[in-house]
Amino acid sequence: MTRTPDFLTPARLGRLALPNHLVMAPLTRNRAEADGTPTPLMATHYAQRASAGLIIAEGSTPNPVGQTYPDITAIHSDRHTAGWRQVTEAVGAAGGRMFLQLQHGGRVSHPATTGLTPVAPSPVPLPETIFTPDGHRPAAVPREMTEDDIRATIAEFAAAARRAVDAGFEGVEVHSANGMLLHQFLAANTNRRTDAYGGSVERRVRFAAEVTEAVADAIGAERVGIRISPGSTVNGVLEDDTDGLYAALVARLKGLDLAYLHLVRSAPEAGWYRRIRADWPGTLIGNPDLTDLTTETVTRESARMLAAGADLVALGRPFLANPDLLTRLRLGAPLNPVRERYLMYVGGADGYNDYPTLVDQPSSDSMVALDGARVA
Repeated sequence: MTRTPDFLTPARLGRLALPNHLVMAPLTRNRAEADGTPTPLMATHYAQRASAGLIIAEGSTPNPVGQTYPDITAIHSDRHTAGWRQVTEAVGAAGGRMFLQLQHGGRVSHPATTGLTPVAPSPVPLPETIFTPDGHRPAAVPREMTEDDIRATIAEFAAAARRAVDAGFEGVEVHSANGMLLHQFLAANTNRRTDAYGGSVERRVRFAAEVTEAVADAIGAERVGIRISPGSTVNGVLEDDTDGLYAALVARLKGLDLAYLHLVRSAPEAGWYRRIRADWPGTLIGNPDLTDLTTETVTRESARMLAAGADLVALGRPFLANPDLLTRLRLGAPLNPVRERYLMYVGGADGYNDYPTLVDQPSSDSMVALDGARVA
C-alpha cells in the first residue's frame, strides 16, 4: 500500500485541528469592490478551496492610505467586516478555516488609487511604476511617517484584527514581507530614519514588532501569525544585514507565543532558514519557491519543506489553479496549469473561479477515485 505523504495527514495550529499540513497562501487578486469590500465572487473562490488545512486570505488594508492597488480588500469599516463575514461563512459551511492577512502598502501605493499621499518610514519612492485606476504611473514620493503616524497605524492594525475576528476569521497574519510597509521599516534602503525606528537592526525591527504585539494584545497571540521574506528584493527593498535583522526580529517576537511564523520562498538549504528554524520555538510555515506546477514538484517540495523543519507548507499558485488540490495530490493526478497571468488581476470569474476539478474533467479511459467515490 502506498504511504500517505506527511503533508496530507492531520495537523494542528495551536487550538485549531487542521485536516492536513497544506496552507493556501495569501494571493492578491483584485476582486473586491472599489471601496475594498469583498464580493460574492470571492466567497465562491475561497469556498472552492476549503479543503486546504488553512486558508490565509489575501492582504487587506487596515486604513485607507495603506491600499496598494485598485480593487484590493480592506478591513477598516463595517461594510468591509460584513463583506468578509460572507466569505468566512461560505468557507466554514464547506468545512474550511481562515486567517486574514493584514497588509499596509506604505510607499507601494498612489494618490490616483487612494486620493492620499502614501506614507513610509522615509521619503524614498518606489523605484518603478505602479498600477493605478489610470494604468501604470510613476511612483509618488511618500511622506515620512511621524511618531504620531506610527502610533496611529499600530492602533489601526489592532482595530483591523478585532474586525477580522468579528468577521469570522480564526486569526490574522501580519504582513511584514515583500516590500510592504513593515518590510520598508526593516530594510536599510527604505528606512533612513535616525530616531527610535531607524538605524540599528534593533530599531528597524521595532515597528514590525510593535504592530505584532498590539495585534496580539487585541485578539490573543494564539490568533496571530507574521509573514516575513528574508533577503527579498520585491518592491525595491534591500536589507543590509539579513541574518542580523531577522535574528533581532525573531528574538523580539518569540516570547509572544504567536500562532506561527510564515517564511516566504523558504529555501531549506539557506543559512537564514536554518537559523530561523533553530531560533523560532513555535509553528513555522514554509513556502517553497516552485519552478513548475506539476504533481511531482509540489509533492516533492512540500515533503522537503517538512523534512527541513517546517510544520506547515504554504502554496499559492497550486491552490489558485486547483480548487481540489488535495484530492489531486492524494491521487497523484495531474494539476491544472495557471492560465494567463493577466487573468489573476483583471477581476471577474475568468481565471479565478472557473478552474476545473477532477469531477469536471474525469478521465476518459478509466474511472477516477475521488475520496472514496467513483466518478465516470
